[in-house]
Amino acid sequence: MRPEHRERARIEAATRVVDRHVAALRPPEEVGLEALVNDTLYHERRRLERDRGGDPRNADDSAFYHRIQKRLRHASARDLREMLDQIALRFASEIVGNFDDRVYKLSTTVVPTGLSVLLTAMSPGKLGSLGSLRHGLSDHVQIQGTVDHVRKLLDKGTLVVVPTHSSHLDSIVLGYAVHLLGLPPLLYGAGLNLFKNPVTSFFMNNLGAYRVDRKKTAALYKEVLKEYATVALELDYNNLFFPGGTRSRSGAVEQKLKRGLLGTAVRAYVGNLQSRRDKPNLYVVPCTISYKLGLEAETLIDDYLKEVGKNRYIIEDDEFSRPRQVLNFMSNLVSLDSRVVITFSRPLDVVGNFVDEEGRSLDPRGRVVDAASYVSDGGVAVHDAQRDEEYTNELSAAIAREFLRDNLAMSTHVVGYALLDMIQRENPDMDLYRLLRTGGRSPSVTATDLARETERVIGALSRSTRGPRLSDELSSDPAAVVDDALRAFGSYHTHAAAVRRGDRVFHENRNLLLYYGNRLKGYDLGRNLARPSGEAAEPAGARA
Repeated sequence: MRPEHRERARIEAATRVVDRHVAALRPPEEVGLEALVNDTLYHERRRLERDRGGDPRNADDSAFYHRIQKRLRHASARDLREMLDQIALRFASEIVGNFDDRVYKLSTTVVPTGLSVLLTAMSPGKLGSLGSLRHGLSDHVQIQGTVDHVRKLLDKGTLVVVPTHSSHLDSIVLGYAVHLLGLPPLLYGAGLNLFKNPVTSFFMNNLGAYRVDRKKTAALYKEVLKEYATVALELDYNNLFFPGGTRSRSGAVEQKLKRGLLGTAVRAYVGNLQSRRDKPNLYVVPCTISYKLGLEAETLIDDYLKEVGKNRYIIEDDEFSRPRQVLNFMSNLVSLDSRVVITFSRPLDVVGNFVDEEGRSLDPRGRVVDAASYVSDGGVAVHDAQRDEEYTNELSAAIAREFLRDNLAMSTHVVGYALLDMIQRENPDMDLYRLLRTGGRSPSVTATDLARETERVIGALSRSTRGPRLSDELSSDPAAVVDDALRAFGSYHTHAAAVRRGDRVFHENRNLLLYYGNRLKGYDLGRNLARPSGEAAEPAGARA
């Protein structure tokens, strides 16, 4: 956020949250205010106890909350309101991001050049001038979908880009894609752990990334965070939200989305209408980011299988934290001639309707509807928490459908699914966890059988009306698809998901097979694979 807006956004976010709480209180006000202060103190104390010595700012936090606690004993309603204001403003000060045009201009040179160096590091013959490096990065980032549609909407309102999330690289790659498209930079929330690296922290601190401390569990903190995002949208800052909340641990395309930040779109739209902004509309743009390889795949799937995702919501020791590992990952993408594919889906309004290129909302029959009518009472835009929650649910469902529709299936996903499915069918008496651990009765399958199963999976995907898109490599001979996936598996991971020896394919890291195969969840593959190839995959209307 630019300097001229930072203080306004900080104060506005904190004040709105406290005002809402005060307005909802019943007499005596002291009871409700004290309960809210105590609840915040409780959650913050627990955080500080768990994170003892983890952050140098913790000492200041402890001293601040100690002072608040001492004042509580004899506090009046006015004192309690002042305490809440101080706590909310402290939260807002931690969250608010900065934007520096000079750093942005630098980053659009440094980031693509830096990524190009990574991408070509293992191919010295490809190194050239800085200009050629910047140009070369576009060879490894493919942008497709409703690009022209999204560009046109910029003149009609404010964008909220909502991508899938499988790697810490996502925000970097998507930020570069936005620059390539000529779109203005996007504000986005980044986990506090990503600010620890001094180099990336410099850019994040000056490119509008606002801090999200996922260790903070106090309801007041979460409300201030959401209100800051709302204020940023009202100030016409295009935003990026990861609606999955965090990286997909399982490897699947997110279907259960976090509705907290998504709900800010409806609130900001109502705020825009109330303030009579010239361009009040907000447009939500789903976006899928697809990789043939997963940088953090091994750590994420292990975390998922151990069912400690909730306890390790922030993973600080994954592959992204090791620069050499990132270098290895990027260089292998180049050696495989692979691309990161970013697909922009059909834009939506804040209640989940598709919008046309003029920015007009369309009902399910394609008829133009007035989006403002959804949030108005007697022609006046009003906030209504229950109504807005329902609209956010509908928006969430629409985004999830677009994620499935525009997900790009690649060779690693198809072969991962096919091979694990074959192992499961050969071991019907084993549950998944035992099968992943032991491998079942046989350590391998024939390459011919795997190619045949791969062909069946591709056929079932092509018949599905829910998606996904199929990458070009899947149009090759099934045996070539298998070879492509095995080459990718063996190029990067410490323990390859599968390797070929002679005429047999050995499954050596079944956790990774599950991770890559999970990218195809949501398409009823188990049911569709059982159907003859000429039979419709799903009944009419199943996509809805």
